[in-house]
Amino acid sequence: MKLLLTSSGISNGRIETALIDLLGKPISEANALFIPTGIYPFPGSSGKAWEAICGKTKSPLVQLGWKSVGVLELTALPSIEKKNWVAAVEQTDALLVWGGDVLYLSHWMRESGLTELLLSLQCQCVYVGVSAGSMAVSGIFSETCPTWHSSAISPLTSEEIVFTTPGGEMSGNFITGQGMGLVDFAVIPHLDNKDHPDASAVNAEKWAARLPVPVYAIDDQTAIKVTDGTVEVISEGNWKLFNKADG
Repeated sequence: MKLLLTSSGISNGRIETALIDLLGKPISEANALFIPTGIYPFPGSSGKAWEAICGKTKSPLVQLGWKSVGVLELTALPSIEKKNWVAAVEQTDALLVWGGDVLYLSHWMRESGLTELLLSLQCQCVYVGVSAGSMAVSGIFSETCPTWHSSAISPLTSEEIVFTTPGGEMSGNFITGQGMGLVDFAVIPHLDNKDHPDASAVNAEKWAARLPVPVYAIDDQTAIKVTDGTVEVISEGNWKLFNKADG
């Protein structure tokens, strides 16, 4: 399977070149399906979903000049004829998975049947993830201070952890959750982004120490390109691999 896992979309030329390479054709000749589901638990989600669908966001994704873009809403899939949406996924060139709450997104990836389809290898599309959309491909992921919880969508583990921020130390809720299992590593997005203080290099190391798999911490100018199991980091910024195999 082919994946392009980003922190903030197609944010520079090198990442765009990697996307075109995975597609095997220009973006203008490729069809895409956009998944906004992960954004819904956030305040103001209806407006944020609309902005993302229309390509009115800072993170370039929908607005790249695709031949066509459709919307695949995961929460609706269990209630419609499966053959209809499966055909749409199998025929698309790219699956664009937006960010938001990774716990919520991962739940609906499984509940909708999309995870099963992607694992079956029947879908040959390129999976393009942004933030939580990139985190959700792992078998297990970590998150801090989640914005939304439900008794029906619970994390695998939850604990209090102290994080370092520019304003000093803060105590937050650290969770691990179950992802799709498309890759054998985990992703921490927004490395050293001032708007995501919990994802500083110091804190990312604390995240990674609690996961039993290699962990890539990537900033907003970095992407992870995966082609049939081969992993390549594409970056004009900063990233860090915490590899458990190295001890």
